[in-house]
Amino acid sequence: MKSLSLLLCLLLTALVGCSLKRDESSVTNAQELSNTQKPVLYDSAETVKSVSKEKGHPDSSRQAYNTPVSLEAAVDRKIIRDADLTIEVNSTILAQQEITSIAETNGGFVVTSEAKQRENSEPAKRTVDIKLVVRVPSNQFNTALQQIEQLGTNTPQRNVNGQDVTEEFIDLEARVKTQKALELQFLEIMKQAHKVEDALEVQRQIADVRTEIEKLEGRKRFLENRSSMSTITVNVRTPVQIVVSASGFGHTIREATADSIDIASGIVLFFVRLVIVMTPVLGLVGLPLSLVVLYFKRRAYRIRLAHELEASPAVD
Repeated sequence: MKSLSLLLCLLLTALVGCSLKRDESSVTNAQELSNTQKPVLYDSAETVKSVSKEKGHPDSSRQAYNTPVSLEAAVDRKIIRDADLTIEVNSTILAQQEITSIAETNGGFVVTSEAKQRENSEPAKRTVDIKLVVRVPSNQFNTALQQIEQLGTNTPQRNVNGQDVTEEFIDLEARVKTQKALELQFLEIMKQAHKVEDALEVQRQIADVRTEIEKLEGRKRFLENRSSMSTITVNVRTPVQIVVSASGFGHTIREATADSIDIASGIVLFFVRLVIVMTPVLGLVGLPLSLVVLYFKRRAYRIRLAHELEASPAVD
């Protein structure tokens, strides 16, 4: 048991050191490739011909000889591209159909589509604003974006972002390889375990390694998906009409007269509503209150009359 535990500890220490070295080397290689600015040329025409024949272009030797190989051709770069733009169109419904067609033509699709009615006091002037989220292949990103922009008469907002995740992707690949190698080592140790306790310990280590592998591969798949399919968010709306009034002195007088009439009619309506509202209130509250007041007045009068009648014989 002690010898097996010691063997596990030594193996973990060695593999962790190897993984750190591999991660550092992979990151260093990615940085060297990213910092490289000099183009790479073929050395001879024969090499160019052989490369062209392998690619199926036997007649492109001269063109390949004069064209440098870019960094993107040397390294499969992973770049996440996103765009957010607002376009103004005459018909939002028609523009929605055209954007959907553009996405499908470029090999993409519409993820979400939201419609919201713009408020207006006049029902005839109410319009619908539409928000679309489109995903297209990264190699068709610029083409689809230009085609969508051409649909609008105006583009009030345009925001394009790009994020290079090549270094992170290379680092994930190196870490996955290291974890898989560690898993194979634990499987070999599992074959040599003769006790239940040793087998359970090794199995727990294998489960931890497998969890880490799945986590790294999930992140790797996420980066592949985001870099292979770009996202375009399109806000479609109709142009906002700006009304400019050129009013003169006569127009101002008419507006002032109309405002005064509106105020006077509002005051009259207020008093009419007040009378209508207070009539039932006075009937329910004022009538009982007046009866109570009348009752106490009559009672006070009777008491005073009784006192006067009692006092009159004494005077005689």
